[in-house]
Amino acid sequence: MATRDKNIWILLIFILSGLVIGGLLGDIAAKVDFLWWLGYGESFGLTNPIELDLSIIKLTFAIIFKINIASIIGMAIAIFIYRKV
Repeated sequence: MATRDKNIWILLIFILSGLVIGGLLGDIAAKVDFLWWLGYGESFGLTNPIELDLSIIKLTFAIIFKINIASIIGMAIAIFIYRKV
């Protein structure tokens, strides 16, 4: 059972790394004329942060997801590599 849990965590790490690396490459490729389509995507999440003031400490929560074509391709490549390993 421990190996199955470990495999799920490794899969999540592969997927997140594919999303992050693909997103970075998509942002860089968006500046190149013939690769602009890799940077095409959407952003969604909490644009206005939620603030929690407890007098002693003030916490601010916000999260924004930015998904582009390159990050989706990166995620697909990460899943493919995971299945081969």
